[in-house]
Amino acid sequence: MFELLLPFFLLVLLFLVLSLIWRIKARKYISSGTVASAYDAWTQDKLLERLWGEHIHLGFYSSGKKNIDFRKAKVQFVHELVKWSGLDKLPRGSRILDVGCGIGGSSRILAEYYGFNVTGITISPVQVKRARELTPYGLNCNFQVMDALDLKYEDGSFDAVWSVEAGAHMNDKTRFANEMLRTIRPGGYLALADWNSRDLRTHPPSFLEKLVLKQLLEQWVHPNFISINEFSNILRSNKNSAGRVISENWNSYTNPSWYDSIIEGIRRPFAILSLGPFAIVKSIREIPTILLMDWAFRKGLMEFGVYKCRG
Repeated sequence: MFELLLPFFLLVLLFLVLSLIWRIKARKYISSGTVASAYDAWTQDKLLERLWGEHIHLGFYSSGKKNIDFRKAKVQFVHELVKWSGLDKLPRGSRILDVGCGIGGSSRILAEYYGFNVTGITISPVQVKRARELTPYGLNCNFQVMDALDLKYEDGSFDAVWSVEAGAHMNDKTRFANEMLRTIRPGGYLALADWNSRDLRTHPPSFLEKLVLKQLLEQWVHPNFISINEFSNILRSNKNSAGRVISENWNSYTNPSWYDSIIEGIRRPFAILSLGPFAIVKSIREIPTILLMDWAFRKGLMEFGVYKCRG
C-alpha cells in the first residue's frame, strides 16, 4: 500500500516545495520600479539569456508545431511581425523605436536585416548595459533607460514604433498606447505584440481561472491583463491612429514556445549548471508559472495579440 502511495506523496512534497519557493519571492507589481528590479535581476543572473538567447519573447511556429529550434523560432517571430505589420515596406535608414527592448535582440535584427536606425528603451538599467555589450560596433542601435509611459521624444520622432510583450507590464494601457502613437510620424507604422486575457467582462473567469490569473499577475510583475479587443479599441480611439487598427490572435503560432522554454533546460543543462547550484532553484521556480501560462493560452483564457496601424 505504501509503495502505491509513495509517488503521490512525492508529488505532494514537490508541490509544497515549489509553492514555498514561489511564495517567498512573489514578484507582484507595485510600481514601475518593481518591473525594473525584476528585469535587472533576470538579466544579472544570466539564466534567461543562457537558456533562451538574446530574445525573451515567444517564438513563431508556422504550423503551430515544434518544427524549428526554440531560438530560431524567436528570430522567426521578429521577421513575421515585421512582414505582417508592414515594416518591411520602410526604406533603410528609417527611425524605429523599440519599446521594451530587453537586451536588444529584436533591435539588432531590425538594424542588421532591415537597415533601420533603432532606438531601444527599457526601464531596466541592467538590460540597457547588457544590450550595449551585445551590440556590435557600427550597428545602428542605441539603448536608453526610459519609462514607456513617459517617452522623452518629440511628437512624430519615429517612422515606426515596435513593441513586443511589454504592454502587460504597463498599469495604464491607454497612456502606453498614446505615448507610442504620439511619437510616430504621420503615415508611420505601429507593430505591437502582447499578452492579453480574453474579454473578462463578457466572459467572466471561473474560480479556477481567477486563481490562475492571480498567479500569472503576481509572479511576473503584471499589473493587469486586458483583451485584444479592449486594447484595439484604445488604439482606435487615439487621434493619431485614425481608427486604422488591425489585430489578430497568434496563439496557434506562439503556444509551442511554453513547453519549448522548459525543454531548453534539458537541451542545454550546462547553461544552468554553469551558473551554480542556485540557478537550478531559480529555473525550477519558473516552471509552475510557465506551465500555467501554457494552460491559460491553450484554454483561451490568455491570448497572444498582435496589432498594426498607420499613423
